[in-house]
Amino acid sequence: MSEHPAYPVGLRLAGRRVVVLGGGTVAQRRLPALLAAGAAVRLIAPEVTPSVQAMADAGELDWQARGYRDGDLADAWYALVATDDPAVNAAASAEAERHRVWCVRSDDAGAATAWTPATGRSEGVTVAVLTGRDPRRSAAVRDAVVEGLRDGTIGAPRHRDRVPGVALVGGGPGDPDLITVRGRRLLARADVVIADRLGPRDLLDELPPHVRVIDAAKIPYGRAMAQDAINAALIEHARAGRSVVRLKGGDPFVFGRGMEEAAALAAAGVPVTVVPGVTSAVSVPGAAGIPVTHRGVAHEFTVVSGHVAPDDPRSLVEWPALAALRGTLVVLMGVERLGAIADTLIRHGRSPATPAAVVQEGTTPAQRRVDAPLSEIARRAADAGIRPPAIIVIGDVVAVGA
Repeated sequence: MSEHPAYPVGLRLAGRRVVVLGGGTVAQRRLPALLAAGAAVRLIAPEVTPSVQAMADAGELDWQARGYRDGDLADAWYALVATDDPAVNAAASAEAERHRVWCVRSDDAGAATAWTPATGRSEGVTVAVLTGRDPRRSAAVRDAVVEGLRDGTIGAPRHRDRVPGVALVGGGPGDPDLITVRGRRLLARADVVIADRLGPRDLLDELPPHVRVIDAAKIPYGRAMAQDAINAALIEHARAGRSVVRLKGGDPFVFGRGMEEAAALAAAGVPVTVVPGVTSAVSVPGAAGIPVTHRGVAHEFTVVSGHVAPDDPRSLVEWPALAALRGTLVVLMGVERLGAIADTLIRHGRSPATPAAVVQEGTTPAQRRVDAPLSEIARRAADAGIRPPAIIVIGDVVAVGA
């Protein structure tokens, strides 16, 4: 059998019995794909890994806590034999042969009647690679093909009707590699991109020449009407039958006015797709080596906007309550009011010695970090020339790993 190449085929296992023998790491790796295919999985193993146990506890599969018995494969369509006992594997493989059940063996590919390919998915395309008994090569080829489909270096044109509308795409904290796969995919299909200043600018250079890129900050508008003008532009282009991406920094719904835009589009009858992004509130501190939570140090973190000064009547932030918290405080859009924020927190009880940091242009090549006690952080940041965009982190986590 091993002298001949495998005949590739796609199995439709939804609702069909799949038997998995063994509950170790091989089963742990293979089970998610079988469950995603809709298979009715019966797992037979005296013991399982914690991850497999969680799948069983969640009702995703039927775990029978025992060893293999002859007859276990009689009603199966497909079997994965992955115990640590070669004799059991051989017996199960022989039963599968008798019942004409396709059988994968983790211990002896040459004795199996089926091989598991290295698989990957992109835009509804499933890539499956078989290289005989060389799984590392299979995985390498799969990764190259999937990456090519995702970044467009491998052409895979599709023929289908266009669906105009608007996608609110979170571009992440700045590094173009941190946009989601779905966000990058929608950008590649866009006719019009309306981008924020804080969106990942490098991604715009990758767009085809026919794509119209509009800087949201330069849309004409009257006094205090910026958001209304952006909403109107989104609606106008979508109604003209174009695929529109509203590219925003971070996540659209974290201080990004994404819900205002989604509501305006829905009210206008324009289809809306929301693509979450990696928020800078967590990713920028992480990129600078600051965990917003850490065991034994902080079990909570709070994210607030600092674009309105603490003593401004328009502020909706409960600064006295924040000063009393023991966890991490992350402030977005607060660099210009850092002194007032620090003074307010100290006045309401936060220790002046609390570690604090400001991270400018996090995740980008221009990233900079300044550390100081809360009582000195504003002066240190000013001396260092820190400017927006920057994230402020206040709490003991700043000192972790510093």
